[in-house]
Amino acid sequence: MKVILLQDVKGYGKKGATIQVSDGYAKNYLIPRKLAVNSTESSQAQLAKSNAEEAARQKVLKKEAEELAVRLEHIQVEFKAKVGSDGRMFGTISPKEIEDGMKKQWGITIDKRKFIDKYPANAIGYTKLKIELYKGSEGVVTGVVTVHISEAK
Repeated sequence: MKVILLQDVKGYGKKGATIQVSDGYAKNYLIPRKLAVNSTESSQAQLAKSNAEEAARQKVLKKEAEELAVRLEHIQVEFKAKVGSDGRMFGTISPKEIEDGMKKQWGITIDKRKFIDKYPANAIGYTKLKIELYKGSEGVVTGVVTVHISEAK
């Protein structure tokens, strides 16, 4: 029996794939659990429509990410940190703190898991960190945020 997967099914395929499975597996497992539907002309048309909508949505998301990447080039997030007598900084500025700083200082919300550079900013001065703003079928968009750490008086 041919079915269209509504969700990813391990060992069989990803969402939207049309696959051939045994009749019993389709009728007793996939269809009752809403993991798949019969492959008919109307379900194929519905799949094509949803694929077109998803492609349009992905284009919009990519465009927004590109605009955000341009905006990130022109901003810097400011932090103050305590410094020891030898000029080295106490502690570090974590990606979570950078995320909070961007939200407070610039109103930009980016999840800390999007940071490509997982290391914390741990030196006085300027540090550039890469952020993955978009990843999908349209490609990958990365941005760079500048973090400025100065000495707390």
